Amino acid sequence: MPQLTKQDILKEVLKAGKDPTYFLNKYVKISHPMHGTIPFNTYDYQSELLGSFNENRFSVILKARQLGISTVVAGYVAWMMLFHRDKNIIVMATKFQTAANLVKKVKSLVKSTPSWMQIATISIDNRTSFELSNGSQIKASSTSFDAGRSEALSLLVLDEAAHIQGLEELWTGLYPTLSTGGRCIALSTPNGVGNWFHQTYVGAEEGTNDFQSFKLSWDAHPDRDEVWFSRETKNMSRRQIAQELECNFNMSGETVIHPEHIEGMEGVLCEPKYRTGFDRNLHIWEEASPDRAYLLVADVARGDGKDFSAFHVFDTLTMTQVAEYQGRVEPDMFAGVLFNVGKQYGECMVVVENNNIGYAVLSKLQEMEYPNIYFSAKGTHEYLSPLNASYSGNSIPGFTTSMKTRPLIIAKLEEFIRNGLINIKSHRFFNEVKTFVWNNGKPEAMKGYNDDLVLAASIACWVRDTVLTNNHQDAEYSKALVNAMSTSRRSLNTSIKGMVGYKSSPRTEYADEIQKMRELLWLYKG
Repeated sequence: MPQLTKQDILKEVLKAGKDPTYFLNKYVKISHPMHGTIPFNTYDYQSELLGSFNENRFSVILKARQLGISTVVAGYVAWMMLFHRDKNIIVMATKFQTAANLVKKVKSLVKSTPSWMQIATISIDNRTSFELSNGSQIKASSTSFDAGRSEALSLLVLDEAAHIQGLEELWTGLYPTLSTGGRCIALSTPNGVGNWFHQTYVGAEEGTNDFQSFKLSWDAHPDRDEVWFSRETKNMSRRQIAQELECNFNMSGETVIHPEHIEGMEGVLCEPKYRTGFDRNLHIWEEASPDRAYLLVADVARGDGKDFSAFHVFDTLTMTQVAEYQGRVEPDMFAGVLFNVGKQYGECMVVVENNNIGYAVLSKLQEMEYPNIYFSAKGTHEYLSPLNASYSGNSIPGFTTSMKTRPLIIAKLEEFIRNGLINIKSHRFFNEVKTFVWNNGKPEAMKGYNDDLVLAASIACWVRDTVLTNNHQDAEYSKALVNAMSTSRRSLNTSIKGMVGYKSSPRTEYADEIQKMRELLWLYKG
């Protein structure tokens, strides 16, 4: 590069200070794992991001792996620190070390610029933070609850935001620190639905928040084609491909129900025939038919205002959902709804999850003399018919969800969905399934979401596959036994010796003796 005059240097500094893309492409070098230190040379999608960072306060980037997005963000941060005074920047990531690595990358980019372009130099240099002589500083931060709360931030960088645990609570504390004009860049591969990153990205696309959204899947890179994709995905699972390359929220999360099976459910969803009930939360897809049998299964809210009381009605033959309720309602009123709907569907079996509030609902149903309540035996959870339960001192009404039964019923729901044995029509249920995830090995709703409909459906699948199947088999056995019975009017032949009712006569006895003598006559002839 020819020797620059002071005037040339001033022009270049001013030009680089106005345009981060120009600055990075002309004066910054990056470390490439194969080619060593090389010029930055941004791709078109990277240049577009840099321009957006400058124009928008809030950016959310849904990205595939290895597109250089973290490096672009680091470049933007290096530009901001060099050409602006007193900027305070915090980086958060899934792990503190990941955030520290991004800070290290920013430092390396600053140092890679020509000395005459470094209008500010590093004055304080630590492993996970550094400060420039113009007062701008950056540091890696942990994801503790009070992280960044006492700071006035110029820029908050959330790296792999979808994988940061508890980001919803963190954002509540961090957002006010940006109120004086601070910016936020959130970038991540997807990690299922319902988390802060997913909600923020969807909100940005719908225009319901202040974020500018970007989606960069694997083919955003100009050097990638179908051959590259086939080679890279050869040893990857479907979920890994969705997460790492395709930017697919639904297919990427650790949901209890496999993402492919969740997607398969979507095509069957439909609006109910009508909405009814006092709160119009009772959805009906099919009215009761006299030649069909039904099953109603309910999950009762704990009463803390966060959960819903919910139930499904299924056709027991096809396990097709015909009705559903989800609402916040008092236990006695909920019992009334169950009573009426149960009667409407042919006095079908009503199964109520008997938690604390559930007992109140069950007591009300018994008081109302509903004829077909599910009972089980204490301890064993074995089903008891209402008749047997009335004579047993070991019966309890309702279904008990315990540490023993919960894994069983959820596994049964997964089996039914995987094998296409259940036909769900409800969008409300579908949305719950998408946020029903593994949390430290326990299947439950993501924080801030509900699983009332999922649990009710799980119990329904269990009852259908155990109680109702066994009852159906018993009925078939009884029918076969009855059909095998017949009446014969033939009389027994009592003239055969040994036969029941045999009566001998003197004539018969003499004949027998004569025959024996004839058989032994040869002894006398000798």
